[in-house]
Amino acid sequence: MEPDATKSIPMFYAGRSIFITGGTGFMGKVLIEKLLRSCPDIEEIFLLMRAKKGTSIDERLSQILSLPLFDKVRETNPSVFKKLIPVTGDVADEGLGLPTIERRVLIEKVSVIFHVAASVRFDDSLKHAVLLNTRGTREVCILAASMKKLVALLHVSTTYGNTDRPVVDEKLYPPHANWKKTINIAETIDEHTLNCMTAKYLGKLPNTYTFTKQLAEHVINDYAGVVPGVIFRPSVVISSLSEPVSGWLDNFNGPVGLMIGGGKGILRTVYGRLDTLTDFIPVDIAIKAMIACAWKRGIKTITQDSSVPIYNCASNGAKVLSTKDVVTMALQLSEEVPFEGIMWVPGTSVQTVRWLYSLTFWILQLIPALVIDGVLKISGAKPMLLKLQRKIYTANFALEHFLLNNWQFLNNNLLAILTSMSPSDMETFGFQMGDFDIRQYIKKSVIGSKLYLLKEDMNKLADAQAYYNKMWWIDRILKVWLGIFLAWASVASGLLAFVMNTTYSALDSLFSV
Repeated sequence: MEPDATKSIPMFYAGRSIFITGGTGFMGKVLIEKLLRSCPDIEEIFLLMRAKKGTSIDERLSQILSLPLFDKVRETNPSVFKKLIPVTGDVADEGLGLPTIERRVLIEKVSVIFHVAASVRFDDSLKHAVLLNTRGTREVCILAASMKKLVALLHVSTTYGNTDRPVVDEKLYPPHANWKKTINIAETIDEHTLNCMTAKYLGKLPNTYTFTKQLAEHVINDYAGVVPGVIFRPSVVISSLSEPVSGWLDNFNGPVGLMIGGGKGILRTVYGRLDTLTDFIPVDIAIKAMIACAWKRGIKTITQDSSVPIYNCASNGAKVLSTKDVVTMALQLSEEVPFEGIMWVPGTSVQTVRWLYSLTFWILQLIPALVIDGVLKISGAKPMLLKLQRKIYTANFALEHFLLNNWQFLNNNLLAILTSMSPSDMETFGFQMGDFDIRQYIKKSVIGSKLYLLKEDMNKLADAQAYYNKMWWIDRILKVWLGIFLAWASVASGLLAFVMNTTYSALDSLFSV
């Protein structure tokens, strides 16, 4: 008796063709790896990709598959890589930039779409964010509506698309604008004019990312009845917990990015609140949930259920990190697992007053960057710190809204999926949120950032620790000398004041006589 696809996730995907947008991104790569490894009977996976900086889509795919992320698949089932088919296109283009033949093949063959592509930059222009995040979603829906075998279109949104309310449930909230009119505005109005009106157009939302992702949810919802859609909202997605390796990360976003900056001694001050909580999800947990949500949508036909289920992929208190936790753990782990070539001994403080943050930024980060860049320039090396500090300063204020506020993301719909999964699926695709130790997880994330982001050698950890200790002593000696100097300056200024006052008094007495 063949396995029932309604009770087996691998069986559901077996023999199906998958279409993924955003496959070159952080979540996209992990999604590809997990599908290849845990659903090996998939027919094929089409990947929407564009040539970049003179690199063809085939070359880009080869570069991705050479990453350590795919080592496990390479060791156990390398032939499965043949199922990956790159397709020329761009989500930011009308029609997704798909050539006619490729579009026809997708229409004939694809059963499941994972729409992961998006601009996640908080400082993107409104025009670019709308064309990529909102219009791009419309173009995916137009393509999906013509697909003959489609059973599920999973759209990756974000829990932060409704940050104008403190509690975000798994439901569609009223749009902050009309998505059709917004696309038309982005297509017809020049960028300068759009930039001038952006702040007012966003309303209560903090940036173009959250605004355009919230509108994209309404695109998906408006295609209900035509396209079997599902909206998947992850919170902050960071390093992998265990699959296929622990600590996998390919960007500096989120809490781990702050830890890297602090651990390198570059990030000395942060503007925010110590009690602000970050609801985070390890990327492998999020991907398991994505695959399960698409399965859940796909086992019911659109005639049986035309609604668009919404899932908040958030820990909802099961696992959270406060800003204070991030700073504390960063300082502790910087001693246990120090980064190579640190600029100074880690010591990041959190400022809750904006002007005080700006002052400490100038004193602790900007001025040292100017001095070090000056030395580098004189020695013939390329200056780099000033440019980096500008990015840090800009990023801090881009994150201001999220570093000063808290939200609760309800996730009952998502957790309900776990109850309908078979024991074998639970073992392979279970996405339990609370079954791990945060400190050990963050430690693995820091190690992962050393390996995969900074390309450091863990065999040289002893050298890094020795260098850390050296910098620690230099830091302490300079602080002692600074203390002695300030004490001497205080005493000297007191003595000078005493002498001057005595002299003035004597002269005053002399001339008064």
